[in-house]
Amino acid sequence: MSVRIRTSKTLLAASAIAAALTLAAVTPALAGGGAAPAGHRAAPAAVVSTVQGDPRNVTQRVADFYGAYIDSVWDLDTPGASTDAKALRAFYLTDAARRKVAAFEAREHADGILFAQNVPVKWKVVYTGSGMGHATSRVTLTWSDGKNPEVTAIDVQSDLRTRRITDLKPAG
Repeated sequence: MSVRIRTSKTLLAASAIAAALTLAAVTPALAGGGAAPAGHRAAPAAVVSTVQGDPRNVTQRVADFYGAYIDSVWDLDTPGASTDAKALRAFYLTDAARRKVAAFEAREHADGILFAQNVPVKWKVVYTGSGMGHATSRVTLTWSDGKNPEVTAIDVQSDLRTRRITDLKPAG
């Protein structure tokens, strides 16, 4: 066998092995992991490279609050979830904001953080501006999956010094 043929076969074999290893590494990530444990809903497959945060960034804190709050109310059948949701409100919202939320809830019989009686399936937070010591973030809540999901938005105002939420209102 000549050196040229042996080199070509070696190169072809190495390429095939590299392709197979790449496919084996990428396939689980694209599939979103394994099956859900018995009794649990399977999460939709998603590819997330990295997640990061900055506790000094008020928009990031609004996103952290909404993510944790939605997780808590989504899992209300889990022991302690209601207590967690109340603790999150106490940590992230000012006293005045909590009073406003409580007044909304008494009047509307709905969650004053989500402005709804149910729990969204997705959320997104975007910085929309700042001035006079406050920053405003727009929280977009998606209530269903599919081609035409229902979406609502909430404007959340945060104090730049304390980073606490000072006001929430449905976006108009």
